[in-house]
Amino acid sequence: MKRINVFLMVLVVAVLATSTIVSKINGGDEASASIYNSWWFILLLALVGVGAVATIFREKMWQVPYRLLLYSSVVVILLGGGLTTWTGSHGSMTLQPGVPCSTFANEDGQEWALPFALTLDRFEVVTYPGSHAPMDFVSHITAGDEKAVISMNHIYKHGGYRFYQEDYDEKGNSTLSVAHDPIGIAVTYAGYLLLLVGLIVMFLSPKSHFKRLLKGLPVVALLMMGCVASAKPTTLPRHTADQLGRVQVLYKGRVCPLQTFAKDFTTKLYGKATYQGLSPEQVLSGWMFYNSEWCDEPMIKIKGAELRHQLGMEGRYTSFSNLQAHEGLLDSQPATKEFAAANEKKNLVQMVMNSKLLKIYPLADSTGTIGWYSQNDPLPIGVDDDAYLFVRKQLGYCQELVVRGDYATLDTVFAKTCKYQQKQASEVLPSPVRFRAERLYNALTTGRWLAMLSVMLGLLSFALTISTTGSKKDHSKLSVFNSRVAVAAVALLTCFLLLIIGLRWVAGGHVPMAGGFDSMNLMSVTLGLVALSMARRHRAAPSVALLAMGFCQLVAMMSGSNPPITHLMPVLNSPLLTLHVTVIMIAYALFLFVMLSSLAALFLPAQRVRLERSNLLMLYPAVALLSIGIVIGAVWANISWGNYWSWDPKEVWALITLIVYLYPLYLARKENHSRFGFHLYCVLAILSVAITYFGVNLILGGIHSYG
Repeated sequence: MKRINVFLMVLVVAVLATSTIVSKINGGDEASASIYNSWWFILLLALVGVGAVATIFREKMWQVPYRLLLYSSVVVILLGGGLTTWTGSHGSMTLQPGVPCSTFANEDGQEWALPFALTLDRFEVVTYPGSHAPMDFVSHITAGDEKAVISMNHIYKHGGYRFYQEDYDEKGNSTLSVAHDPIGIAVTYAGYLLLLVGLIVMFLSPKSHFKRLLKGLPVVALLMMGCVASAKPTTLPRHTADQLGRVQVLYKGRVCPLQTFAKDFTTKLYGKATYQGLSPEQVLSGWMFYNSEWCDEPMIKIKGAELRHQLGMEGRYTSFSNLQAHEGLLDSQPATKEFAAANEKKNLVQMVMNSKLLKIYPLADSTGTIGWYSQNDPLPIGVDDDAYLFVRKQLGYCQELVVRGDYATLDTVFAKTCKYQQKQASEVLPSPVRFRAERLYNALTTGRWLAMLSVMLGLLSFALTISTTGSKKDHSKLSVFNSRVAVAAVALLTCFLLLIIGLRWVAGGHVPMAGGFDSMNLMSVTLGLVALSMARRHRAAPSVALLAMGFCQLVAMMSGSNPPITHLMPVLNSPLLTLHVTVIMIAYALFLFVMLSSLAALFLPAQRVRLERSNLLMLYPAVALLSIGIVIGAVWANISWGNYWSWDPKEVWALITLIVYLYPLYLARKENHSRFGFHLYCVLAILSVAITYFGVNLILGGIHSYG
């Protein structure tokens, strides 16, 4: 029976992996029609459930409560999914203001009747203060005699139906998602509860494999993880450019220091946040006030060998003048990624030179609403003459001061601009704490030095650990020194990354966990905290953690830029997102530890038994956390979209990863199994994590992709 269950799991993994490729090539609808909703796939899942039931009776699992709970949870979750498919109904309905609606269309376009009518009283887009970026979408509705409000992450339940805010249009119509699945959700949630209880009992039960491993844990070691420069172009002095960076600007739908825009602008053009030792503010001010000289500066990075050849480039960088000279070439070429990126950079420079992007002037319109304008924007009707002249002439006056070299007066002008902004728009400006947090964050994240230093130290420390493990040198002065340096480095890096996360949190106004850069930082911090907690008894852990943290930082920085701090999408503004991402990242961090430990075991045969034990002690909580993370994600999706499982590629590969890491737990329970095979499997298993995280984000796509 066990072999049949293993075969079924292998078959499920193969089908799921294939389905994500089909989804990428032919679209999600084709994958749903040909695989997820097909009779043979449903039969395959049913066989998995039958296999679990047969195993329960064959092994008399009622004698081992935690195993009974875990296997039963699989059966109940599969049953819940089947009931959702067979008895549930999902669709959408569009409400027009004042018009009752009592039908919704399902995924096939069929009309379904509601036992009541909904009427849209009013729809509104709530924006962040001082910007047009949406903070929430809100429908005020009437259902019968009941008034209700539906917004992102705030559903409305009535008569067994659930309504979610989905979309809207410019006419004031609101589109709601409709879900009616009382039986399927109840059964599925019961399965989730059985799973969570089973995991808790497993970690507490004295009969569990995990407890036996913990009792046999050696006191000395849990984790042996074996573990040619050109002249600088003319720009403003650093202190004057810094004063310019304190001016606030409306950028990407939010008000922030001009320093943030300068950093993104420099990174966009050059691939790094600094250029020839000049700060981002100096680079921006150079393009603003000395553009005739900067137009010939070869600082615009161009990707694509064919494009470089057509532009007559010898290296990777070209000048704005050269892009202008080949403007016809760029416009005539098909919209390939390389040509589109070059055009984008050219247009970005043009908009900076004509000040279109510098929306630094807050003005109130006739209704009192604050808007942000550049010097060339049409201004609201009714602006008084003084404000009109200030907006139109201020940058021109700054240019005169630059020509005269009167930087002291220029400092004063920039300072007065900040005071003007405070006077005109104090209610929508970021608080002083958020302002300072963002400026400090920008100053601390302007290069790749952190990633490169972490990788180099990690490689050196890991190499020393490998060379001394299991030998007389294990407790030598060099080994002890290496361990202490690794501990110090991990502690410093962890503290620094916690500071970065905290600054992004304060500056952005939300927990920074919604993008690839943030998740890599979180994984690095998780690795650091886990390693530090084990450092006293397990000398090799910090060395391995330092190497893993370095690679995480390298991945976060390899694109050459940090994502800007932007407002969070309304649907992501949920505490469940924070919990979901945190739990998943901890699981991935533990899987990475397991991989590095097994990699060392492949080269250290004498340590394989001990390393297998330490790996199992990490695999059990890692698999449990991944399971919990998937459950939290499903609950979050159900609250936000009305559907707890959509077969999105990220969901599918998270499930594949869970199945992949269940096998070494099964393998380790067999007597006389190959320990070399166990460790080789753990090394290769990390590929499922890599595909889940990077493959989906960069190749497969889907609603979870960071893009």
